[in-house]
Amino acid sequence: MSAGPIDDVFRPPYELASVVANLLAAGAVMLEPATFLLTPLQAVGAAGAFTLLGAWRMAQACRVMAYRRAVRRLQPYALRPNDVPWSPDAVFLGRGFEWTARHTQRMTLLAQPEHDRLRRPSALYRWARSIERRPNAAAWLRALTTSDAWLNPIRPQPPVGGNPALHGVEIEEEDVYTALAELNNHMMVYGTTRVGKTRFAQLLVEQDIARGDVVIVFDPKGDVALLLSMYSAALRHGRAAEFQLFHLGFPEVSSRYNPIGNFEQITEVATRATGPLPEQGQSAAFKAFAWRYVNVIARAMAAVGERPDFKKIYRYGVTIDPLAKRYFTQWLDANAPGWQDRFDPTPTKEHKDLVQRAEKNGRDIEVLLLVQFFKTSGYEDSIFDAIASVLANDRTYFEKLVNSLYPLLEKLTTGKIADLISPHYEDTADPRPILDWMSVINRGGVVYCGFDALTIRDVAEAVSASMLADLTSTFGRVYKHGSSYGMSSHEPLRRVRLHADELNELIGPEFVQAANKGGGAGLFITGYIQTAQDIEAKVGSAAKAEQIGGNLNSVVMLRVKNLATAERLTHQLEQVRVFTKVLASGASDTNDPTDIADFSSRNEDRVATEKVPMLDPAWLMKLPKGQAFALLEGGRLVKLRIPLPLPADDDIAPASWAQMLGRMRATYDEHAVRTPDGPLTIEGEGYAG
Repeated sequence: MSAGPIDDVFRPPYELASVVANLLAAGAVMLEPATFLLTPLQAVGAAGAFTLLGAWRMAQACRVMAYRRAVRRLQPYALRPNDVPWSPDAVFLGRGFEWTARHTQRMTLLAQPEHDRLRRPSALYRWARSIERRPNAAAWLRALTTSDAWLNPIRPQPPVGGNPALHGVEIEEEDVYTALAELNNHMMVYGTTRVGKTRFAQLLVEQDIARGDVVIVFDPKGDVALLLSMYSAALRHGRAAEFQLFHLGFPEVSSRYNPIGNFEQITEVATRATGPLPEQGQSAAFKAFAWRYVNVIARAMAAVGERPDFKKIYRYGVTIDPLAKRYFTQWLDANAPGWQDRFDPTPTKEHKDLVQRAEKNGRDIEVLLLVQFFKTSGYEDSIFDAIASVLANDRTYFEKLVNSLYPLLEKLTTGKIADLISPHYEDTADPRPILDWMSVINRGGVVYCGFDALTIRDVAEAVSASMLADLTSTFGRVYKHGSSYGMSSHEPLRRVRLHADELNELIGPEFVQAANKGGGAGLFITGYIQTAQDIEAKVGSAAKAEQIGGNLNSVVMLRVKNLATAERLTHQLEQVRVFTKVLASGASDTNDPTDIADFSSRNEDRVATEKVPMLDPAWLMKLPKGQAFALLEGGRLVKLRIPLPLPADDDIAPASWAQMLGRMRATYDEHAVRTPDGPLTIEGEGYAG
């Protein structure tokens, strides 16, 4: 099979000649045993030996032909959702093989000139494609050339592009799993647009739901197939009651959610509310002023028993006087009984300066009188001091300092989104449930969060970042107190699988904390992104981007179009030695008159070794759609084929989603689904290989 150390599996199948010779010999000895001086019994034995030898050589030839075929044609691979294997201890990633130096050797061999025909489509294949492109081509001929029957040697390749040889260098593949415990170290999935990242997410989410994990999906753009696959999986595994939908683009069917309403430290409110504000250069100072202002408002609201939300923050941010008055009176009622008898709310001539300041700044004179009364009475309180410092500022000057806050809050409190992210908790007439992360974790929820980033980008970024910060804070409480904190029962720690598509849209300081310390609270993060530079562009620093990448240990890389991104995987791999063959020939003459030979010649094949990277970054840019390299478990390199999810028989969406799905179809152009009221035809991307 192989000659020397180089196992060239792409050479022509020379063994076929030996197969023919052995079969002819077997037939000859059976037909004419006397010619070969054999008895009939001996002839049977000899024929059997020739046949076995021919079968052995045929097996070798079939192996060579299988490799030659594999590097030229992609094989489709698809699974129905209910056929996706799952395990309580491992995660199924697809079919493939562990990539070793042997496969690097084969890619090196395939690049040699003698295998050029294997790298290019045959002339017959190119002719068939040219026929199909002609507008006047006969329908029967087009149907013949495009037939997907396995007997058709010129059937078109699946529309996935890439180099099929990257998976064809190995014909013995198996189901690939990674230990579930390894994903506690988190995973990053890289891939350019439309190469299968979301389909890979569907594969993982299906298993998470089947396993009984808490599943949270952040989807900035809104993928119909991902949403429906989540709901169908919850339905199949008896978890439909635990499913919750949050979608900024469709408030009428979405759960309500207050991103700043739950916290452990009151400072979290200001951090989440002002997080989307720019902080580069001079903007950092204005963001700091805005943060302090919101923090003052949040502290006062918490003190008077009012839950913060964006609408209230905006209202009190425009004029803090009503909140200040409420806080002052409540504090005085609790700490200075009978204070009303000593306080006169009517201004006198002595209060001329206060009246002028109130008129100039549009302040409530009674609030300013309360501030003066508080100070002259010698009372001390940190929240009072903070509010008083705000009231003491010239209002026009102060609003200039915090002016960057108002446009953001205006966007978050306009239209139907206002009631969605600033819910009225006591409104019993609103049937939409309220999303609370601690409740989701305790009951084992399945949550899809769509942010409609293509339509309302600023709002989507603000809400998603605040949501992630809220989730991180929740895991901080779980880490310290357990998931049953505040409850009478003590539940075991639940595993939470967070899938974050377009991860760069969500990344902030809170994400680093979640990735770094969330594992101790049962958080498993899988992030999906296009390039490594997306993170750097979002955080504004290469060092911060490396810090984030350092917390995502497992790497799955589909096709990428960026060299630096490809090198994030290839630079983690060692170099390997590959064999190369050098053809050498020479001739020499002789000056010895007694020597009969006038010259001598030699021809030889020299085998040398050289060090090359185990993976060339260019290979990652030529992957077909739906294929990936994965670096798992601290250094195991695996080549993957991700299964295309076929439609499930039980893909049924709630009737209330019909309008939403139709609009998402028009916007995002995805797969087909049906609702109880009838079919919704939604077509979209597909891949094979």
